[in-house]
Amino acid sequence: MDSMTYVGLDLHKRSVAYCVKAASGRIVDEGTVLSSRAALTEWAQSLQTPWEGGMEATLFTGWVYDLLLPYAEHLRVGHPLMLKAICCSKKKSDKIDARKLADLLRSNLFPECTMLPKELRHLRRVLRFRNRIVRQAIRMKNTVCGLLMESGQAYSKRKLHGKRYFAELVDSLEDVPESVIELLRLSHGTVEFFTSMQKELIAGLRGQPLLRERVDRLMTIPGVGEITALTWALEVGDPDRFGSVREAVSYCGLCSAYSESGGKERRGPISKQRNKYLQTILIEASKIAPQWNAELRALRDRERMRGHHNRATLVVGRKLVAYLLAVDKRGTAFEDRASRAGGEGLAA
Repeated sequence: MDSMTYVGLDLHKRSVAYCVKAASGRIVDEGTVLSSRAALTEWAQSLQTPWEGGMEATLFTGWVYDLLLPYAEHLRVGHPLMLKAICCSKKKSDKIDARKLADLLRSNLFPECTMLPKELRHLRRVLRFRNRIVRQAIRMKNTVCGLLMESGQAYSKRKLHGKRYFAELVDSLEDVPESVIELLRLSHGTVEFFTSMQKELIAGLRGQPLLRERVDRLMTIPGVGEITALTWALEVGDPDRFGSVREAVSYCGLCSAYSESGGKERRGPISKQRNKYLQTILIEASKIAPQWNAELRALRDRERMRGHHNRATLVVGRKLVAYLLAVDKRGTAFEDRASRAGGEGLAA
């Protein structure tokens, strides 16, 4: 479209630098607008021609994207690592960054990343907050253990955070300063508060119509629990974005970096370009899932027999990704190979 203009947006906490370019590269307009809903709405309404916008994925991108989406013909969010060349320039300013984003858009070289629908992003925020709460609870549990060890007190690690056992333990402490006892009670109360909070958040997510059926379907996979299913659904979004299992495995950070030059191939360590939330959950699930899944257990044992314990975890994780992707794309409950083979035999 000849009248189409391309808008680069460089987002910051207090301001947004913009550059409007024509398809020929001519600068139509550029400037700065305040990072507020009213100012950005007024600016978007002032644009006279159809426009396509691009911005980098940052902490502020979500609300700006939702606000400007109705005004743009197409709005893209750029992958931060792929846009790294911007910050490597000799000269760098908000104006220059906005110009470069506009140039990438008009030349169709903008490294776009997936932007989930607003509803899923809101639910994903809740799940990530829950994960933060769990980490805080673990820190407080370690604090309780540290206080007891500092005081030279024996305790059962398995029972320590149970309400009855903890109360009896605190009452039986001897030669312990009152300040330590007070800190123990405060820390234990904080753990209980965090635990009840995270359970409430998970219950709220499970009740969401957008997730209920999908999560229940993913949980039919032996070894996949509630947290793994929720994390997959909210971090992946639309499973059709992955054309193959390899792409999904790479997104989850369960494969090594790959480099090929001059006919020589080289594999590096596990790549840092991944979804860290999915990677963490899948690694944890890979250590537990073989207890409920015979096929995963066989995979794990085979790798361990070769002496590769860490690789065994990765192999199980990749198989879990294959299961999750297949069930999610197919839209039906999980069936193992024996069940499928039996069904085919009966049908024949």
